[in-house]
Amino acid sequence: MRLHVPMPAFRFRGALHDPRTATAVGRLLGAALLTCFVTGVLSHVLQEPPHWLADHLPTRPVAGYRFTQGLHVAAGIAAIPLLLVKLWTVYPRLFVQPPLRGVRHALERLSVAVLVSTALLQLLLGLVNTTQWYPWPFSFRDVHWALAWALTGSLLLHIAVKLPQISSHWRRTGTGTLRLPEDSARDRRSLLLATGAAVGAVTVTTVGQAVPWLRQATLLAPRRPDIGPQGLPVNRTAAEAQVSHETVRDWKLTVTGPRGYVLSLPQLHAIQQHTVELPIACVEGWSMPAHWHGVRVRNLLALADAPSCARLRIVSLQQSGAYAVTEMGAGYAQDPLTLLALQLNGSTLRLDHGYPARIIAPNRPGVLQTKWVHRIEVLE
Repeated sequence: MRLHVPMPAFRFRGALHDPRTATAVGRLLGAALLTCFVTGVLSHVLQEPPHWLADHLPTRPVAGYRFTQGLHVAAGIAAIPLLLVKLWTVYPRLFVQPPLRGVRHALERLSVAVLVSTALLQLLLGLVNTTQWYPWPFSFRDVHWALAWALTGSLLLHIAVKLPQISSHWRRTGTGTLRLPEDSARDRRSLLLATGAAVGAVTVTTVGQAVPWLRQATLLAPRRPDIGPQGLPVNRTAAEAQVSHETVRDWKLTVTGPRGYVLSLPQLHAIQQHTVELPIACVEGWSMPAHWHGVRVRNLLALADAPSCARLRIVSLQQSGAYAVTEMGAGYAQDPLTLLALQLNGSTLRLDHGYPARIIAPNRPGVLQTKWVHRIEVLE
């Protein structure tokens, strides 16, 4: 006769799974995620501003979007090793028995489940987006936006539920912090130093796509922003947009308004030209300043007798891809730095960069710097 001997409950005795270590890593992860959320909201508002705000978006600083979106991507990449270490420090709690010990405990576990799943998915989608690879059937932008709110809400709920424990372990000498043996304390310091080194490494080797003086260190970045035709990368080529040299052979610019008109390319060149230095800053996190030469948009509107408060619709020749039609608020349209650019870095625009004409404006996402412009409509 065989006797059944119950197995003893498995216990995790590692000191690095304690609340103090989890709190130390968690506050860094929380800062990274909240930075992503704030900068992501800014990016969303600049790309799709509410109607009441569209005419009042700031055009200064000219590199504002370059900074905030570069910070958004950098913080998201830095959050990946932080999230992995955070999960490692707390995973023993997944095996606590009984699984639910009341309403507060159920709420805590629910917040953790939502937090972990949305954080993993959000960071994965964001990382894949930086490479411009979209293997899923849904809209990245819509899902990324919805997940941002779910992730932030679950993070705030988790913080609220765990606030007493977080407070007691926030400082090294907090009321709930255990005095560990020297070996365990040294292990904790080693873990935090290794985590910091990992965060620093992935940040330094990717953030160079937005920070010029770190450009040579972009070992893990999906692209170098100074490599491409005319010194700039190309997100959407003319072939991908279904624009060819035949498409633009008889190109003319149409400007609507009280006194609408049509201009050929030589006529457009005959209008007073201006040169500005503005960056292209894309949602994938890369950015690069360049010299642009062309006609001020506000001068084109003046020729059409458009009012200074006019909002514009910019129409591209592209046949494939998003943002073929964009809108521009009055603040951008009247800014002297906003051009219908004809040249880039001293030479005529290449077809991939929007020949014959494209929009360039300060503090504006790259997806709205419309290429292959053939129509500017003055909206009521």
